[in-house]
Amino acid sequence: MLGSGISLTANASSAASKLINSADAPSNAVEGYKASMGGDGLRILEHLPQIMERGADSLTPAEKELLKWLGVFHRRPTPGKFMMRIRLPNGFVRGEQLRAIAELSRRLGDGVVDITTRQQIELRGFTLGSVPEIWKKLRGVDLRSLQTGVDNVRNINGCPLAGLHQHELLDASPVVQDLDRIIVGAQGNPEFTNLPRKFNITVTGCLDNCTHAESQDIALIPAKKAGRTGFNVLVGGKMGSGGFTVASPLNVFVEAFQAAPVVVELIKIYRDHGPREARSKCRFAFLIEEWGLSLLRAKLIGRLGHELAFQGRDMRSSAHADHLGVTRQKQEGLRAVGLCIPTGRVNPNHLDELARLAEIYGNGEIRLTTAQNAVIPNVPGDSVGGLLAEPLLKEFSPRPSPFLRSMVACVGTDYCNLALIETKSRAVALSEALHQKLGGSGNPLTIHWSGCPAGCGNHQAADIGFRGFKTRLDGKLVDAVAIYAGGQTGPQAVPGDEILETVPCDDNLPEVVANVIESYRFEKEAREHAAWSDPLFTAADTAGLASWHSPRRIVSSARTN
Repeated sequence: MLGSGISLTANASSAASKLINSADAPSNAVEGYKASMGGDGLRILEHLPQIMERGADSLTPAEKELLKWLGVFHRRPTPGKFMMRIRLPNGFVRGEQLRAIAELSRRLGDGVVDITTRQQIELRGFTLGSVPEIWKKLRGVDLRSLQTGVDNVRNINGCPLAGLHQHELLDASPVVQDLDRIIVGAQGNPEFTNLPRKFNITVTGCLDNCTHAESQDIALIPAKKAGRTGFNVLVGGKMGSGGFTVASPLNVFVEAFQAAPVVVELIKIYRDHGPREARSKCRFAFLIEEWGLSLLRAKLIGRLGHELAFQGRDMRSSAHADHLGVTRQKQEGLRAVGLCIPTGRVNPNHLDELARLAEIYGNGEIRLTTAQNAVIPNVPGDSVGGLLAEPLLKEFSPRPSPFLRSMVACVGTDYCNLALIETKSRAVALSEALHQKLGGSGNPLTIHWSGCPAGCGNHQAADIGFRGFKTRLDGKLVDAVAIYAGGQTGPQAVPGDEILETVPCDDNLPEVVANVIESYRFEKEAREHAAWSDPLFTAADTAGLASWHSPRRIVSSARTN
């Protein structure tokens, strides 16, 4: 055993190793790599002893990809050092688990840990030879890294206050945990390791749109039908691969006990019928585009062997919650305290301190959010003052600036193989400059940075989004961004529009963005005033039917020619 929980073949043959290196799939190399493993990328584990013995410098392109099935990622910007992605279904983590990650980062890594937009944690800067030791430590606190990259179901998202929030229709976290056990479990599941590409899922009972449901391959959102509570099913959302595609209703309502089987069969339909040619066209959205929703629904019913109820009433409001600050829980006398962690980047001391605070003031739980933040739940009301006075909360404020509060940034060129610009420190610097220019008043804006077109920062789902690239200015290659505005998820989900094509990341960027924000805020306020002056819209929103009326799209006056 190497500590992952998967049994190893004792003597991995050199013939199999050669097969990895010679896989021939000219239209899609990753399909060839999987074929060399019999269609199960997890089988790269059988070859790990050989790979470690040869060393990181000898890794083939196939091995670099296949190691991602184990959650081990080769990082080109840090030669010889790797990243490990740790699964945290629904973003739930305990103090002892954070301490274990902190200890590994401090002793074997480079002291840099990132909270991602999928509510999980990335451990950085370790060597390939330390993987067995890391796995052993993680397994001791019920953590694993399996199936966190490439053609797998990624970490399953949910409301960070699931089971606690007063404004939830139902606690959806048991469905998330059931799905994770089915799809991954303790040792990985080869039934789900040969998907055409990655697959994102969110399951939420929160009424306040705290996850990006419409950007997911499958999303279960809170709904009611004939007095029963459950979920409507959305399918085919994505970021990247041509931009933000808003997920579509499948016209299916499921109760909680039906949810996991329905999701599992939808994944298998994608596995069995999804396109596998050009990687940019291999997402679930493209199968749905080819088939249509009616055929997909019929195929699902055929696999299940029974009819499905038509969709119920979408119970979500038009509001969006980030769960920062102090929130009253449904449990009498308890509060949840949400902390803003700028860009999600932390160090081992931060993790240790989060664990300590969660154990002193709460019950040891921490909940991570899709905005890269953290929530300490189950704090008695009379203990909130003490928690708010702790030094860490000066750095991770529960009351951040409106330009920092909902800021998200992908990893950028610090560590990512695909990124074209640095994002995290630039995002923080911009938020500080905007605070100085525009002050601390006004509603918070979602401001998202993606370092490349892959869109890991969800830039088209934000009020203001940035997509990084390189451009030539006065004969020099410089960092630049395209600026998007008007994106959002929720009942009125729309992709952000590109309003500025090329903006250099120089000293003038804060001024350009400040002008965009002022224009955007003016137009958004005008749009909302027009919507709320409509008595039918007001009645619909009160009844939980905000999606009945879609506000007009924003057209920014800042668009360039």
